[in-house]
Amino acid sequence: MALLRRLVVNAPRNVRVLSTPSPASRDELDLTFNSPKDAFKSKKTSELVRAYFVYQICSVNWLVENNDMLMKRLRQVVGQRFFEAIMKATFYGQFVAGEDQNKIRPTIERLRSFGVKSILDYSVEEDLSQEEAEKREVSASISACGDMQEEGQLKQYHVEQRFADRRYKVTSARTYFYLNEASCEKNMEAFLRSIDAVAGITKSTGLMAIKLTALGRPQLLLQLSEVIMRARNYMQQIAGGTGNVLTHHKTIEDFQRYFGDHSTKPEVQQFMKKITSDKEGIVHLFPWSNILDEDMNLSESFRVPDPKTGQMRRLISQISTKEEEMFRNMLRRLNHIIQVANEADVRVMIDAEQTYFQPAISRICLEMMRRYNKDKFLVFNTYQTYLKNTYNEIVTDLEQAHRQNFFWGAKLVRGAYIEQERARAAAMGYEDPTCENVDATTASFHKCLKEILSRVKSGKTGLGIMVASHNEDTVRYAIQLMKEHNIKPEDKVVCFGQLLGMCDHITFPLGQAGYSVYKYVPYGPVVEVLPYLSRRANENRGFLKKIKKEKKLLLKEIVRRVVSGQMFYKPIGNYTPV
Repeated sequence: MALLRRLVVNAPRNVRVLSTPSPASRDELDLTFNSPKDAFKSKKTSELVRAYFVYQICSVNWLVENNDMLMKRLRQVVGQRFFEAIMKATFYGQFVAGEDQNKIRPTIERLRSFGVKSILDYSVEEDLSQEEAEKREVSASISACGDMQEEGQLKQYHVEQRFADRRYKVTSARTYFYLNEASCEKNMEAFLRSIDAVAGITKSTGLMAIKLTALGRPQLLLQLSEVIMRARNYMQQIAGGTGNVLTHHKTIEDFQRYFGDHSTKPEVQQFMKKITSDKEGIVHLFPWSNILDEDMNLSESFRVPDPKTGQMRRLISQISTKEEEMFRNMLRRLNHIIQVANEADVRVMIDAEQTYFQPAISRICLEMMRRYNKDKFLVFNTYQTYLKNTYNEIVTDLEQAHRQNFFWGAKLVRGAYIEQERARAAAMGYEDPTCENVDATTASFHKCLKEILSRVKSGKTGLGIMVASHNEDTVRYAIQLMKEHNIKPEDKVVCFGQLLGMCDHITFPLGQAGYSVYKYVPYGPVVEVLPYLSRRANENRGFLKKIKKEKKLLLKEIVRRVVSGQMFYKPIGNYTPV
């Protein structure tokens, strides 16, 4: 050491002496999430004041209920330039990272320096009236062939005028309304720009989120979802049980015996040749891998033999040749996005949507996983645990991933559409798909999480889960399960996620303690993200108990800095994300 000191002291002035870089920091995790200093060490004092002010506004019901009108009125009164300045100093500055991928860079880099990674979301939305939204949705949800009643039809998977505005009773999820194929191409280009932003700014540690309703006509997702549910009913009719094909372990021979004399008919034999199966039995009734083929024909593909007559019957309602082409275009757009993401080493999360779209979205997502998740996590599905059947869906999808040998990645959320789903089910007369209360939803979330992590413990690899929750108890439960199953943060099995501008008292202590954690980072021009900002205000009002704690921590940290003379504290992080 003495020799090293002499070398440094006596070194020529034009020679740079290299020092050993200091190791990345790691903090102890306080699972009470009660430390304001740990929660906000990444924030300037001015940002704490802004957050406290925004949360205070979110506590005033009248302001929140009328926030959309008030923002538009303010814009008219003060003009565009001053309005944008006000928004950047308040709501926009709190919940949105910036206008474009260059302006969000400082936010992304600061998050990263405090151990937090990013999920980028270009949050621009059309500001449509309810009347215009309903008109678009109804028009885009009915086939040119009509929507005639037919045997076996499931009313849940057909458009209903009263709920055609999919923003109804939804405060937390972005909504796309189909206009034409050109608008879908435009949305695809926006997603591709997000991939560039993730690759360029996050050093490939980030993710990007997409919605399938942005890429195609909603009618196609409705019809495909109905096919899937009718196929499950058909399988239940033949095999009994829960209706999930994978859980029956039926074989082709079982089908031949069931159809009896009908099994010799050429069309029935052709159907059985196309069934996807393996040594453990039938995987799916239909060759879903073909769904990504350019010559896929929906109306011809989804047909099954009638058990009584052996005649082939369609499971999909009428669809025109042009709509078949639209379906292929939707899959082409999604496939192109994932291919580009794969080349850029950027992972893609496909968001969950309403239950009447979700069977199709999940099926398409799983096929993309099967194609692209062969040796790594690239495509992630999203599961909403306020739905009663989510646990069964996860078990089924996990089995498919195990039997077909692909990496299964998922984001687990409570969900965004619960009030809308309940109201729609009651109005249209089908079974309410949601859990009965908050406690049941939490129990569902924890049950799903426990199932997934127990499979990791049993030695099954290729599983990855994001716990996307603002609930402290759920985060603590996930960490407890990680410890029980000896899953370390660096094992790349469990990560956590929260929204930018919310629940910093959970996100940053996790990142600073070495857990894999993400912020969902919206960006886009000020005026074009106003619908997003309106939702954030409404969502915060719904989280009054949660923001009450965060407001208390914010005030404590502001007072601590004033008293200790750290009003002009400059955040400098030395944390490396897992």
